[in-house]
Amino acid sequence: MTACTLLRPGGVSIVVSDVGGDGPVVVLLHGLAGSSRELLPTASALRGYRVLLVDQRGHGLSTRLPDDLSRDAFVSDLVAALEELVPGQRATLVGQSMGAHTAFLAAVARPDLVDGLVMLEGHVAGNDDPEAAAGLGRYFASWPQPFESEASAREFLGDGATVDAWMADLQATERGLVPRFDPAVMQRTIEAVHVPRWDEWEALQVPTLAIFGKRGMFSDADKDELIRRRPETSRVDLAGGSHDAHLDAFDEWIAVLRSWLSRSQASTSHASAH
Repeated sequence: MTACTLLRPGGVSIVVSDVGGDGPVVVLLHGLAGSSRELLPTASALRGYRVLLVDQRGHGLSTRLPDDLSRDAFVSDLVAALEELVPGQRATLVGQSMGAHTAFLAAVARPDLVDGLVMLEGHVAGNDDPEAAAGLGRYFASWPQPFESEASAREFLGDGATVDAWMADLQATERGLVPRFDPAVMQRTIEAVHVPRWDEWEALQVPTLAIFGKRGMFSDADKDELIRRRPETSRVDLAGGSHDAHLDAFDEWIAVLRSWLSRSQASTSHASAH
């Protein structure tokens, strides 16, 4: 695996990890307050594909405090990664939560670069409750800065697959362990995600799969509305898993993802042959 850094406007650096491989391109995009690290197991399971993992702005090894946190900026970063790292190739974009939202908007903006879209626990309806984003900001701001040790971090954060991912992402400094994201940046980022995007959803041109965890964030009504507004969307409801089903329902997530990628690739190959 090799890592490269893309230099973006405003002095922002975006780190992309290239897992390699000679097959069709798949780009993996993490959710809010995550990083590409949590998608490494997914990348490893996608044998036969060339997989790229993006640390989105404000996350992971990319610039921690970017000024521009608009959805357009996130999309522009992803488009730049595609154009610079896999020029002349189309990619399947696979994102979870906020990463699914980024992938969706990129697919709308640049369908010429995208073969397909997979949204795990992603949605486009937004959220009209300002307290939702503010509450997330307060929660992340409540984390001790720094944690004195892994034990103290675990005691504060608790247990579970999501916490395991946060723990693995903590950065060791002279003062102690700190998260690789800023609470205010997280709040501003999710505020932009909470703007409804139904017009873009209904204009989406690429084959799309929406996957939801059994204990995920969205109600049956939320899921049904997504499909009603775009009936050609494929939908899979997992038998297990939370909002972070790529972490706590990994085997089922991978089985569904690989199956859809295989069908999608077969359809593309068939179309190309004719």
